[in-house]
Amino acid sequence: MLRTLLTSTAIATALLGSAQAQTANEVLDTYADIAEANYGDSLEAVRALEKAVTALIKNPSAESMSAARDAWLQARVPYQQTEVFRFGNPIVDDWEGKVNAWPLDEGLIDYVDGLYGGPTDANQFAALNVIANPSFSLSGKEIDATEITPDLLENILHEADGIEANVATGYHAIEFLLWGQDLNGHGDGAGSRPWTDYAQNEDCTNGNCERRADYLMAATDLLSSDLEWITAQWAKDGEARATITADEQAGLTAILTGMGSLSYGETAGERMRLGLMLNDPEEEHSCFADNTHNDHYYNGVGIRSVYLGNYVRTDGTTVSGASLSDLVANIDPELDREMRTRLAEAVLALGRIKTAAESGFAYDEMLARGDEGGEALIMGGVDGLINQTRSIERVVTALDLGGIEIEGSDSLDNPSAVFQ
Repeated sequence: MLRTLLTSTAIATALLGSAQAQTANEVLDTYADIAEANYGDSLEAVRALEKAVTALIKNPSAESMSAARDAWLQARVPYQQTEVFRFGNPIVDDWEGKVNAWPLDEGLIDYVDGLYGGPTDANQFAALNVIANPSFSLSGKEIDATEITPDLLENILHEADGIEANVATGYHAIEFLLWGQDLNGHGDGAGSRPWTDYAQNEDCTNGNCERRADYLMAATDLLSSDLEWITAQWAKDGEARATITADEQAGLTAILTGMGSLSYGETAGERMRLGLMLNDPEEEHSCFADNTHNDHYYNGVGIRSVYLGNYVRTDGTTVSGASLSDLVANIDPELDREMRTRLAEAVLALGRIKTAAESGFAYDEMLARGDEGGEALIMGGVDGLINQTRSIERVVTALDLGGIEIEGSDSLDNPSAVFQ
């Protein structure tokens, strides 16, 4: 695991040599403003998804299914930028598993291909298919799932039996219900769930169409309420804002922990390098919709936005203010230029993956063994993220922060362990 552990000293105003320089507290205010706006955009996008899902359920058709899928894809754009608020903010980490947990054993939720398999020693609920089963036993207790509600999903099914792969809520559960499994391996194409899986008459395919609709609606409503809650935590009287702004050193530590951990262990390692090592299309972050290229790209954009103190909202307006860049530039202008360059290079490398995918070279195709072009694209992104993490470490040193721990990944730190 990559760690940065440094001697702790207070962040003092001595760091701020000019009258025009921003204070650390102003930087934290900007960070909280960006978090509130970014989660607010995510909430509005999911509210649009709710409307599209409602339309699909009321009037199932190829057109309404396509519109719901498009709404899901749009909802991912602001949300993936919020992941930079993870790792350093406990209130986010304690909440995030409900909304973006991955990977998931989709057989918990609905029908799957015959090659998917059944229950395993590791997960007895891997093929539960709650949509087809209005009752089941959990830890020796009979569960009445006649009504599929947000409470059932959140408090009974999600991480059932304490197993993280039992993901019953959030973006990826909804993604599965809109696309179904991607059975193309490294071939072209995403999941292709038919719209008739939501037909409420003799056109219903694969059975249980009404319960499938109930699940989709419950999951989408729950995601909306979860995003409403986290947005409020960053408002003027919110707990997350109060915590991040209460202590300058702790606040700056949280920002840099989030930037470094998302950049290194999470995105470069667990989401990119690991999948390439395993040549496994199931390691895609959005494997049902083939949207992984956007997931990675907007993670990079989010990291950059936080350092620069500049977030472009969904409506095109900007939230900006005092930034980490301001602090660093005041004490080491060359380091600030380096950090800005590394951020730009990482986003550019991730953008190349995005452009290639949008031109027909899907991310799961890039993961195929022996595909040199795909490997070069993915490793370009990995290298860009690693390089910017090294610069983040130098920023930590320049600001003389202590106790920072950047998340690691075996795929980067101990590759041989991946295959053990």
